[in-house]
Amino acid sequence: MLALLFVGCGGTKKTAVTGGFGSTGVVVPSTQNPDPSAPTVYFTADISPEGLVKVYEALGVKPSGRVAVKISTGESAQSNHLRPELIKNLVHKVNGTLVECNTAYGGNRSKTEDHRRAIAERGFNDVATVDIMDEEGSIELPVKDTKHIQYDLVGSHVQNYDFMINLAHFKGHAMGGFGGVLKNQSIGVASSAGKLYIHSAGRSQTRWMSDDQDGFLESMAAAAQAVHDYFKADGRDIVYIDVMNNMSVDCDCDGHPAAPRLKDIGILASSDPVALDKACLDLVFNHSDSTGDDAKPLQQRIERQHGTHIIGYAESIGLGVQKYNLVNIDLTK
Repeated sequence: MLALLFVGCGGTKKTAVTGGFGSTGVVVPSTQNPDPSAPTVYFTADISPEGLVKVYEALGVKPSGRVAVKISTGESAQSNHLRPELIKNLVHKVNGTLVECNTAYGGNRSKTEDHRRAIAERGFNDVATVDIMDEEGSIELPVKDTKHIQYDLVGSHVQNYDFMINLAHFKGHAMGGFGGVLKNQSIGVASSAGKLYIHSAGRSQTRWMSDDQDGFLESMAAAAQAVHDYFKADGRDIVYIDVMNNMSVDCDCDGHPAAPRLKDIGILASSDPVALDKACLDLVFNHSDSTGDDAKPLQQRIERQHGTHIIGYAESIGLGVQKYNLVNIDLTK
């Protein structure tokens, strides 16, 4: 076991932790003195179908009713989206339906017919039924934070589900700086018009407006909170998973992403989306670089877009908290 001080990204707060080495050599800590008020984030270095199921099971939840597994279907075969063979066991375990929404930027997923063709080409139909949630339009979810958006415009089929697993691929993003569960839940669950509404910080549902970066990030946080609150009401539930593999500086919406410079780290899961994305950011920003394993490009992409701002803002509106207890399930027997 190795004792170290773990410093949160963009901050000065230090937490005493103990940890072991993951499969790539990165030190992955477990909280030494757990804070009973902090949510738990579970970690495994085993990026495999079995590892994904194991970290999900660590959450101790039992899905009921109709289960949605929110993924990104990827812009092309070259995109770094989570592959069907990785997610298949988890989807089958929960008897889930894969869910997505159409994009708002053209490409091969902006129209339902084209999106269904892309889904088939990527092999997702071989895993489970795939529901394009905005195929029949949008519904408005209420938002608590109305600083920018007055509602969250999401795919209408979200009403068909009682439980959601937000299964995100953690990576960089050209506009948001990074994409994790907060992005997968805000932009990812939004309809095409809803995506434009968030990107424009509430000013348009028909055209791109990207001149208010912090407004965009804050709108994402508000939209993610709306989905979280929807699934936390009336007997529904939601849990969160970030897979830290193939971490290009580019999102899965990029059909020709830059090659990842950072080696794979692992899979993390929590019931708190803010704590989860914060834990992933901490692993990136506290990474010890070596030949062939360089976090600087991803760090620079996040910083260029002020990406960590979404974490603090999401906490300020009550979506979750930044502190967490990290449990490395690979160290347990």
